[in-house]
Amino acid sequence: MHRSSYKYWAIRDTTPTPEQIRLEAEVKAIHAMSSGSAGARTIAAIATNNGFELSRYRAAKLMVKLKLESCQVPQHQYKRGGNEHLEIPNLLDRQFDVVEPNTVWCGDVTYIWTGNRWAYLAVVVDLFARKVVGWAMSLSPDTNLTLKALELAYESRGRPSGLMFHSDQGSHYTSLKYRQRLWRYKIKQSMSRRGNCWDNAPMERFFRSFKTEWMPKVGYENFRDAKYSVSDYINGYYNNVRPHHYNAGLAPNESEVRYQDSKTVAKIS
Repeated sequence: MHRSSYKYWAIRDTTPTPEQIRLEAEVKAIHAMSSGSAGARTIAAIATNNGFELSRYRAAKLMVKLKLESCQVPQHQYKRGGNEHLEIPNLLDRQFDVVEPNTVWCGDVTYIWTGNRWAYLAVVVDLFARKVVGWAMSLSPDTNLTLKALELAYESRGRPSGLMFHSDQGSHYTSLKYRQRLWRYKIKQSMSRRGNCWDNAPMERFFRSFKTEWMPKVGYENFRDAKYSVSDYINGYYNNVRPHHYNAGLAPNESEVRYQDSKTVAKIS
């Protein structure tokens, strides 16, 4: 290194500019809003959407400077699954890319620790923008739980018709009561092969995001706290703020709004 280069580096002005201070404050706010789960890619996407030009590499450097960390889950080796359901075929067949809302919904159930027992969370996701359109929690993983999530999705989306619902082969989805409700709603049913989580990958990905980004590692103190936290994640963070790679960095709600705007413009033209 030249002596002059070191000299200029040693006497450089290290006072942060107002723009730098605002950017660092924005990074801290985004990391705090995500409950400490957002990584460099997510922080960069949200900051850019909020009007700050920030690349993932610069975001990573700022995280190091500000001592912000995000947990990363190692890859898990899943075993291969088996046969299709005898009466309900795998109609979706991993075709997770859809071009319109209310074309394909996916559903699944996971468990959450609530102080002294397990609670169960049923979720329905619209594959178009990976938006959560219905969910319900209960202390029993039965058909009533999955029906509540389906009813909320059906009503909140304006009672759509001609769509497909895909899930695994859980008893709460194969029950006569659930299948009759799908028939009443005129929804075509599709099911993953037995034991093959990749056939319902979007749901597995959503639950992984929730449990690694939001849910405390030791669970919740009680059912009420768990339900409030799930609502904050789905309605406050996941659907409204969290950028999704599938949506080119947009949150699910924003992706659907832009789709509707593009349809309106095309219709007017």
